[in-house]
Amino acid sequence: MKIIKYGALALLQFFLLSASKAQSSQKDEDRGYIVKVGDQAPDDFELVLNNGNKTSLKALRGKIVILQFTASWCSVCREEMPHLESDVWKAYQNKNVVLIGVDRDEPLAKVQKFHDDMQLTYPLALDPGADIFGRFANKKSGVTRNVVIDPAGKIVYLTRLYDKQEFGQMLKVIKSLADGPAASTN
Repeated sequence: MKIIKYGALALLQFFLLSASKAQSSQKDEDRGYIVKVGDQAPDDFELVLNNGNKTSLKALRGKIVILQFTASWCSVCREEMPHLESDVWKAYQNKNVVLIGVDRDEPLAKVQKFHDDMQLTYPLALDPGADIFGRFANKKSGVTRNVVIDPAGKIVYLTRLYDKQEFGQMLKVIKSLADGPAASTN
């Protein structure tokens, strides 16, 4: 009887582990995104920047746009931001590339302090209620993600968390777009 009981328990554990792995790989595949590479980026929103200026993806059409979804409480975001500052913004700001951090559901004063604390020169945008975030990812999923959008408004690369290899791939995509035959300067 003990053998059957333990055998059934082992079988149950196997099925639970298999189901968990299947769910995990499905989560890893979409990583919380509701958009995918090749999609036209949602552009039915306005970005209100930490300096009071406003813009939109429609207004930025013709430029390479990187939206970095972030928040002041996010330690992984804080780890990635200096790399975005130097490797993306400083390297490509004069090559038709726009980087905007989209701060998830925090008030202006907190976003401005976060911007100053991180010593950023690229702008942060407000995202009350995570409504902009919700156009790209499930609102229950986390920040620390980048969406790279080509000049035609198509999503060409998506990241999740700060993975050095994935970040390096993103840099190659940005370089290819910025240095490509259709690249133009501001």
